[in-house]
Amino acid sequence: MSTAPQLVVHRDKELMAQAAAARLITRIVDAQASRGSASVVLTGGRNGNGLLAALAAAPARDAVDWGRLDLWWGDERFLPEGDPERNVTQAREALLDSVPLDPKRVHAMPASDGPYGDDVDAAAAAYAEELAAAAGPENHGPVPTFDVLMLGVGPDTHVASLFPELPAVRETDRTVVGVHGAPKPPPTRVTLTLPAIRAAREVWLLAAGEDKAQAAAIALSGAGEIQAPAAGAYGRGRTLWLLDGAAASQLPRSLYPPASA
Repeated sequence: MSTAPQLVVHRDKELMAQAAAARLITRIVDAQASRGSASVVLTGGRNGNGLLAALAAAPARDAVDWGRLDLWWGDERFLPEGDPERNVTQAREALLDSVPLDPKRVHAMPASDGPYGDDVDAAAAAYAEELAAAAGPENHGPVPTFDVLMLGVGPDTHVASLFPELPAVRETDRTVVGVHGAPKPPPTRVTLTLPAIRAAREVWLLAAGEDKAQAAAIALSGAGEIQAPAAGAYGRGRTLWLLDGAAASQLPRSLYPPASA
């Protein structure tokens, strides 16, 4: 069952990144206090990396017990380990290398020079197995119940590497799939599917900049998920759209929250 999206609109992308980082710290600390650990799914792109950089600079980052945090990824570019275009490479630079994470709890998606070679479908299947192994009986499914799953929204409404009309966005059974022929480079990717995304307690969609305004308006105006994948991304307990003023500029006023920061 989908949760109605809540919107938070910030003045600019810097404020959005700082506020989202503060919000994420709070969610992680709350989850660790109630369950002993927390799990977060990271996203790449300028907004995802901007949030991580803001988190690295936040004084409150030390409130997080980094050794009791599981990190997963929503998608990855199927490139060699250490490639600067890989989301995990960018995340390490922005935040991960500067906090005391448990390496066993950092679940990077396989690289194209890893154990599966250039077989992206085998790499996707292996990540699905890793997710299934981390899911406990309380999760009632093949993936853990992530505390927060973050997604950047593309100008074409794509989230993770689920692009409009392509096979991956139509997947209803598998939790992770290989993507062939993505419309933006690189064409080969690994991505979570909508069923895996919807296992999260909270899904946060990040959109900043004028180039995201039309995508946000389409996804929040009742479009179908095959044509607008962002419309199909929602959490079990909460779905949060975090926008800056430019990305929110085409939204009908009726969608605006009563008080936006």
